[in-house]
Amino acid sequence: MSPTPPPYSEFKLALLGFGNVGQALIELLLEKELTLKDELGIIYRVVGIASGNHGAAINPGGLSLPEVLKSYRNGVSLDEFSELPISGSLEFIQNCGADLLFETTPVNYQTGQPALDFLRQALEGGMHAVTANKGPVVHGYRELTNLAKLRGLSFLFESSVMDGAPVFSIARCGLPGAKVISFSGLLNSTTNLILTRMENGESQEEAVAYAQSIGIAETDPRGDIDGWDAAVKIAALVTVLMDIPYTPDQVNRTGIRALTPDMIQEAKETGKRWKLVCTAHRDDSAPQGIIASVQPKKISPESRFFNVLGTSAILEIESDVLGKLALIEENPSPRSTAYGLLADFLNAVNHPLD
Repeated sequence: MSPTPPPYSEFKLALLGFGNVGQALIELLLEKELTLKDELGIIYRVVGIASGNHGAAINPGGLSLPEVLKSYRNGVSLDEFSELPISGSLEFIQNCGADLLFETTPVNYQTGQPALDFLRQALEGGMHAVTANKGPVVHGYRELTNLAKLRGLSFLFESSVMDGAPVFSIARCGLPGAKVISFSGLLNSTTNLILTRMENGESQEEAVAYAQSIGIAETDPRGDIDGWDAAVKIAALVTVLMDIPYTPDQVNRTGIRALTPDMIQEAKETGKRWKLVCTAHRDDSAPQGIIASVQPKKISPESRFFNVLGTSAILEIESDVLGKLALIEENPSPRSTAYGLLADFLNAVNHPLD
């Protein structure tokens, strides 16, 4: 007799957002398909993919992922693969029929919209909601978490800070009963790369142009240069790790715009390096009990931050029971972010949050 096959659980997945991260997620799902099936008993169908400007596709039977990926990269609209006409992201969510939605649309630092509405609609429609978007974490963490619990679902966001590094999982699962007192880190890969290249002789403009050429920096780099991306990550970490609602405009924010090549070289000559340092700590005398900042600082070799170069990132978390715990991510890529999304999918369906 042949052995009885293990029981499988099938999940229907949808992607809202199909940039570099969304495409990397499809590649990772294909790569891990047999592992998910044989080791975890999980099989999946991607029933919907929606892009920002190049169409959307829904197929209840499951899209042919290699075909979709190849065609999309050759300029073919996703509309060509759809069995249903779709008009807009909210209609896509309503009609995709997924069990879980991956949301990777562009971030809005000020309001978290429209991603906040997308995730709310997914949860109200009975889907687990997984995002790489910092905006909804900052502006809707408690609302979305409570809504998910009410519906017996999960709202997860591991990729929103430090790509796929398990920042929030460590705090949620690895520090039960602990109180996070403070954290500090280098959380913006783009500025870390720019400062590394400036140290090697480039101007800030040249370093920004390089970061744009490899897809690290946006066409408009102000979010990185002026510290907004770092500020929203600080706000997300305070909101979740310290359980205190916090927004980017509450962070004392100074970017790297004013750093000149002469300042970079002067620090280098004295054995130091400029880094864009993110910090937050509890202070009962401060508004909401938190003092948070993102500022350029000269770092000495004794600091863990000194040798974190290029697009690498680091976060140090200090708690009341373990002292300082450091997490370093070396040169992340869209694949790293995609792994955070995949990990959230597996955690959502294997270990639903109470």
